[in-house]
Amino acid sequence: MQIPDAATPIVCDMTDAPDTDAERLAEYRRLFTHAAFLGRERTTDGIRFRFRVEPGLEEWVRDLAAREKACCAFFAFDITIEDGEVRYDCAVTDNDQARAILEEYYALPDLLVESVDDLRERLVERGVVFTSSAAGTVHHVQPVVSGQIGG
Repeated sequence: MQIPDAATPIVCDMTDAPDTDAERLAEYRRLFTHAAFLGRERTTDGIRFRFRVEPGLEEWVRDLAAREKACCAFFAFDITIEDGEVRYDCAVTDNDQARAILEEYYALPDLLVESVDDLRERLVERGVVFTSSAAGTVHHVQPVVSGQIGG
């Protein structure tokens, strides 16, 4: 897995995405509540989600990872099949805000966050805030400044 370097901007640009951030979050909820979800673990480079191999599941995970990478260049993904499992490995550039996002990504199966606003609130608790473009499709991530709230 080729992890982006520390100079990679921590930006989520969904301008050309075929889905919205709310639809993407709902898709993760569907993925993590699917019977094939086996669990997750930390790896040397980041995190891994594990799924039982089922027809169409590898393609679903690959498509989701490709869409995620297209909007969030600071992420690295590697999808492999090993020991009867689809393994979805994720890592991020060496940056505090990127690592905070990775931690929330790791927590998704437990939280099954219902809205993008809920996710943003959780990230503020981790010390990062999203600022969004007027169209709401480009989200820049930055450290929380004392007294600052998400926007």
